[in-house]
Amino acid sequence: MRDPLRLAELAMRNVCRGDRRKYYRFRSARFYGGIATADCLGCCLRCIFCWSWDKVVRPDRCGDFYTPKDVAGRLISLAKGKRYRQVRISGNEPTIGKAHLMRVLELIPEDFLFILETNGILIGSDDSYAKDLSGFPNLHVRVSLKGTCEEEFSRLTGTIPAGFELQLRALEHLVKHGVDAHPACMVSFSAPEKIRSLRKRLKAINVLFEDFEVEELILYPSAEKRLSRMHVTYRSGYRPDSIPEGQI
Repeated sequence: MRDPLRLAELAMRNVCRGDRRKYYRFRSARFYGGIATADCLGCCLRCIFCWSWDKVVRPDRCGDFYTPKDVAGRLISLAKGKRYRQVRISGNEPTIGKAHLMRVLELIPEDFLFILETNGILIGSDDSYAKDLSGFPNLHVRVSLKGTCEEEFSRLTGTIPAGFELQLRALEHLVKHGVDAHPACMVSFSAPEKIRSLRKRLKAINVLFEDFEVEELILYPSAEKRLSRMHVTYRSGYRPDSIPEGQI
Protein backbone atom coordinates (compact mmCIF):
# COMPACT_ATOMS: atom_id res chain seq x y z
CA MET A 1 0.00 0.00 0.00
CA ARG A 2 1.48 3.34 -1.04
CA ASP A 3 1.97 6.52 0.96
CA PRO A 4 0.26 9.53 -0.70
CA LEU A 5 2.97 11.88 0.55
CA ARG A 6 5.58 9.76 -1.18
CA LEU A 7 3.46 9.70 -4.34
CA ALA A 8 3.27 13.49 -4.17
CA GLU A 9 7.07 13.70 -4.07
CA LEU A 10 7.37 11.39 -7.06
CA ALA A 11 4.73 13.32 -9.01
CA MET A 12 6.45 16.62 -8.31
CA ARG A 13 9.67 15.32 -9.88
CA ASN A 14 7.77 14.53 -13.06
CA VAL A 15 5.46 17.51 -13.42
CA CYS A 16 7.31 20.45 -11.85
CA ARG A 17 10.39 22.24 -13.17
CA GLY A 18 11.33 25.33 -11.19
CA ASP A 19 8.23 27.51 -11.15
CA ARG A 20 6.69 25.66 -14.09
CA ARG A 21 4.02 22.95 -13.86
CA LYS A 22 2.81 20.51 -16.46
CA TYR A 23 -0.73 20.93 -17.88
CA TYR A 24 -2.54 19.05 -20.62
CA ARG A 25 -5.57 21.21 -21.32
CA PHE A 26 -7.23 24.62 -20.86
CA ARG A 27 -11.00 24.64 -21.25
CA SER A 28 -14.34 26.10 -20.25
CA ALA A 29 -16.60 23.92 -18.08
CA ARG A 30 -20.25 24.07 -17.02
CA PHE A 31 -19.56 23.35 -13.35
CA TYR A 32 -20.24 26.10 -10.77
CA GLY A 33 -22.39 27.83 -13.35
CA GLY A 34 -19.46 28.22 -15.73
CA ILE A 35 -15.74 28.21 -14.97
CA ALA A 36 -12.43 28.55 -16.81
CA THR A 37 -10.32 25.47 -16.14
CA ALA A 38 -6.66 24.52 -16.39
CA ASP A 39 -6.16 20.74 -16.22
CA CYS A 40 -2.86 19.90 -14.56
CA LEU A 41 -0.85 16.69 -14.44
CA GLY A 42 0.40 14.87 -11.33
CA CYS A 43 -1.50 13.34 -8.41
CA CYS A 44 -0.76 11.67 -5.07
CA LEU A 45 -3.70 9.23 -5.11
CA ARG A 46 -4.75 6.39 -7.41
CA CYS A 47 -8.53 6.56 -7.19
CA ILE A 48 -10.16 3.60 -8.90
CA PHE A 49 -13.01 5.79 -10.16
CA CYS A 50 -10.78 8.59 -11.53
CA TRP A 51 -11.92 10.06 -14.84
CA SER A 52 -8.33 10.98 -15.80
CA TRP A 53 -6.67 7.73 -14.69
CA ASP A 54 -4.37 7.44 -17.72
CA LYS A 55 -2.96 10.90 -17.07
CA VAL A 56 -2.54 10.23 -13.34
CA VAL A 57 -0.47 7.10 -13.88
CA ARG A 58 1.46 8.29 -16.96
CA PRO A 59 1.87 12.08 -16.83
CA ASP A 60 4.90 11.77 -19.11
CA ARG A 61 2.73 10.90 -22.10
CA CYS A 62 1.07 14.26 -22.62
CA GLY A 63 1.06 17.92 -21.68
CA ASP A 64 3.52 20.81 -21.60
CA PHE A 65 5.16 22.91 -18.91
CA TYR A 66 3.70 26.36 -18.23
CA THR A 67 4.81 29.22 -16.02
CA PRO A 68 2.38 30.70 -13.49
CA LYS A 69 2.04 33.72 -15.76
CA ASP A 70 1.08 31.47 -18.69
CA VAL A 71 -1.55 29.65 -16.62
CA ALA A 72 -3.07 32.75 -15.07
CA GLY A 73 -3.13 34.50 -18.44
CA ARG A 74 -4.89 31.63 -20.16
CA LEU A 75 -7.44 31.29 -17.35
CA ILE A 76 -8.24 35.00 -17.33
CA SER A 77 -8.49 35.16 -21.12
CA LEU A 78 -10.78 32.13 -21.25
CA ALA A 79 -12.95 33.45 -18.42
CA LYS A 80 -13.33 36.85 -20.02
CA GLY A 81 -14.16 35.30 -23.38
CA LYS A 82 -16.95 33.26 -21.79
CA ARG A 83 -17.97 36.03 -19.35
CA TYR A 84 -17.16 33.78 -16.40
CA ARG A 85 -16.19 35.12 -12.99
CA GLN A 86 -14.65 31.85 -11.78
CA VAL A 87 -11.43 30.00 -12.55
CA ARG A 88 -9.83 26.79 -11.29
CA ILE A 89 -7.07 24.25 -11.68
CA SER A 90 -8.43 20.72 -11.99
CA GLY A 91 -7.62 17.44 -13.73
CA ASN A 92 -5.12 16.02 -11.23
CA GLU A 93 -3.94 17.48 -7.88
CA PRO A 94 -3.34 21.27 -7.97
CA THR A 95 -1.49 21.51 -4.63
CA ILE A 96 1.53 19.60 -5.95
CA GLY A 97 4.12 22.30 -6.64
CA LYS A 98 3.18 24.83 -3.98
CA ALA A 99 5.36 27.67 -5.30
CA HIS A 100 3.72 27.41 -8.72
CA LEU A 101 0.19 27.40 -7.29
CA MET A 102 0.86 30.36 -4.99
CA ARG A 103 2.19 32.41 -7.86
CA VAL A 104 -0.83 31.58 -10.03
CA LEU A 105 -3.09 32.73 -7.18
CA GLU A 106 -1.15 35.98 -6.90
CA LEU A 107 -1.72 36.65 -10.60
CA ILE A 108 -5.49 36.09 -10.58
CA PRO A 109 -7.34 39.43 -10.12
CA GLU A 110 -9.49 39.57 -7.00
CA ASP A 111 -12.66 40.10 -9.02
CA PHE A 112 -12.35 36.46 -10.12
CA LEU A 113 -13.15 33.63 -7.71
CA PHE A 114 -10.48 30.92 -7.72
CA ILE A 115 -11.87 27.52 -6.75
CA LEU A 116 -9.14 25.18 -5.54
CA GLU A 117 -10.27 21.58 -5.98
CA THR A 118 -8.00 19.37 -3.90
CA ASN A 119 -7.80 16.03 -2.11
CA GLY A 120 -6.29 17.97 0.79
CA ILE A 121 -3.41 15.57 1.43
CA LEU A 122 -0.64 18.17 1.25
CA ILE A 123 -2.65 20.81 3.12
CA GLY A 124 -3.34 18.27 5.84
CA SER A 125 0.32 17.38 6.15
CA ASP A 126 1.50 21.00 6.39
CA ASP A 127 -0.39 23.59 8.44
CA SER A 128 1.60 26.39 6.80
CA TYR A 129 0.00 25.52 3.45
CA ALA A 130 -3.42 26.56 4.78
CA LYS A 131 -1.89 29.63 6.42
CA ASP A 132 -0.41 30.74 3.10
CA LEU A 133 -3.71 30.13 1.30
CA SER A 134 -5.45 32.40 3.78
CA GLY A 135 -3.77 35.37 2.12
CA PHE A 136 -6.09 35.14 -0.90
CA PRO A 137 -9.56 36.65 -0.28
CA ASN A 138 -10.86 35.44 -3.66
CA LEU A 139 -10.06 31.79 -2.92
CA HIS A 140 -12.48 28.98 -2.11
CA VAL A 141 -11.16 25.48 -1.33
CA ARG A 142 -13.17 22.35 -2.09
CA VAL A 143 -11.70 19.34 -0.29
CA SER A 144 -12.79 16.13 -2.03
CA LEU A 145 -12.87 13.25 0.47
CA LYS A 146 -12.29 9.84 -1.05
CA GLY A 147 -14.79 7.75 0.86
CA THR A 148 -16.27 8.17 4.31
CA CYS A 149 -13.59 6.57 6.50
CA GLU A 150 -10.00 5.33 6.60
CA GLU A 151 -10.82 1.85 5.30
CA GLU A 152 -12.86 3.13 2.33
CA PHE A 153 -10.22 5.72 1.54
CA SER A 154 -7.55 3.05 1.33
CA ARG A 155 -9.61 0.74 -0.89
CA LEU A 156 -10.63 3.54 -3.23
CA THR A 157 -7.27 5.29 -3.55
CA GLY A 158 -4.77 2.43 -3.32
CA THR A 159 -2.91 4.27 -0.56
CA ILE A 160 -2.51 3.84 3.19
CA PRO A 161 -5.55 4.47 5.43
CA ALA A 162 -3.76 7.29 7.28
CA GLY A 163 -4.30 9.44 4.21
CA PHE A 164 -7.94 9.91 5.19
CA GLU A 165 -6.88 11.56 8.44
CA LEU A 166 -4.78 13.99 6.37
CA GLN A 167 -7.90 14.89 4.38
CA LEU A 168 -9.80 15.70 7.58
CA ARG A 169 -6.80 17.54 8.97
CA ALA A 170 -6.76 19.70 5.83
CA LEU A 171 -10.25 20.89 6.74
CA GLU A 172 -9.11 21.57 10.29
CA HIS A 173 -6.15 23.62 9.05
CA LEU A 174 -8.31 25.59 6.62
CA VAL A 175 -10.85 26.39 9.35
CA LYS A 176 -8.06 27.36 11.75
CA HIS A 177 -6.66 29.92 9.29
CA GLY A 178 -10.02 31.27 8.14
CA VAL A 179 -9.88 29.95 4.59
CA ASP A 180 -13.26 29.72 2.87
CA ALA A 181 -13.75 25.99 2.29
CA HIS A 182 -16.16 23.10 2.20
CA PRO A 183 -15.92 19.28 2.05
CA ALA A 184 -17.25 17.06 -0.69
CA CYS A 185 -17.35 13.27 -0.51
CA MET A 186 -17.58 10.41 -2.98
CA VAL A 187 -20.45 8.34 -1.54
CA SER A 188 -21.15 5.88 -4.35
CA PHE A 189 -19.19 3.19 -2.51
CA SER A 190 -20.52 3.92 1.00
CA ALA A 191 -23.22 2.40 3.21
CA PRO A 192 -25.68 4.79 4.91
CA GLU A 193 -24.22 4.27 8.40
CA LYS A 194 -20.76 5.19 7.10
CA ILE A 195 -22.16 8.41 5.66
CA ARG A 196 -23.86 9.24 8.96
CA SER A 197 -20.62 8.61 10.83
CA LEU A 198 -18.73 10.93 8.49
CA ARG A 199 -21.27 13.68 9.06
CA LYS A 200 -20.53 13.51 12.80
CA ARG A 201 -16.78 13.70 12.22
CA LEU A 202 -17.17 16.68 9.90
CA LYS A 203 -19.55 18.45 12.28
CA ALA A 204 -16.86 18.22 14.97
CA ILE A 205 -14.57 20.23 12.69
CA ASN A 206 -17.18 22.80 11.65
CA VAL A 207 -20.92 22.55 12.15
CA LEU A 208 -21.45 23.69 8.55
CA PHE A 209 -19.45 20.73 7.25
CA GLU A 210 -22.08 18.22 8.42
CA ASP A 211 -24.06 18.99 5.28
CA PHE A 212 -21.23 18.17 2.91
CA GLU A 213 -21.38 18.22 -0.89
CA VAL A 214 -22.30 14.77 -2.18
CA GLU A 215 -20.17 13.45 -5.01
CA GLU A 216 -21.50 10.55 -7.05
CA LEU A 217 -19.70 8.34 -9.50
CA ILE A 218 -19.82 9.48 -13.12
CA LEU A 219 -19.40 6.37 -15.25
CA TYR A 220 -17.04 7.56 -17.94
CA PRO A 221 -16.29 4.59 -20.25
CA SER A 222 -12.72 4.15 -18.99
CA ALA A 223 -13.83 4.22 -15.36
CA GLU A 224 -16.65 1.75 -16.02
CA LYS A 225 -14.24 -0.72 -17.63
CA ARG A 226 -11.78 -0.38 -14.75
CA LEU A 227 -14.42 -0.92 -12.07
CA SER A 228 -15.81 -3.92 -13.96
CA ARG A 229 -12.35 -5.42 -14.34
CA MET A 230 -11.73 -4.99 -10.62
CA HIS A 231 -15.21 -6.36 -9.72
CA VAL A 232 -16.05 -3.19 -7.79
CA THR A 233 -19.70 -2.49 -6.98
CA TYR A 234 -21.15 0.98 -6.55
CA ARG A 235 -24.40 2.79 -5.96
CA SER A 236 -26.13 5.53 -7.93
CA GLY A 237 -29.00 7.86 -7.16
CA TYR A 238 -27.92 8.89 -3.66
CA ARG A 239 -30.74 9.22 -1.16
CA PRO A 240 -29.87 9.77 2.52
CA ASP A 241 -30.53 6.74 4.74
CA SER A 242 -32.21 4.74 1.96
CA ILE A 243 -29.35 3.06 0.17
CA PRO A 244 -29.24 -0.74 0.48
CA GLU A 245 -26.18 -2.38 1.94
CA GLY A 246 -23.39 -3.38 -0.39
CA GLN A 247 -19.67 -3.74 -0.52
CA ILE A 248 -16.69 -3.24 -2.75
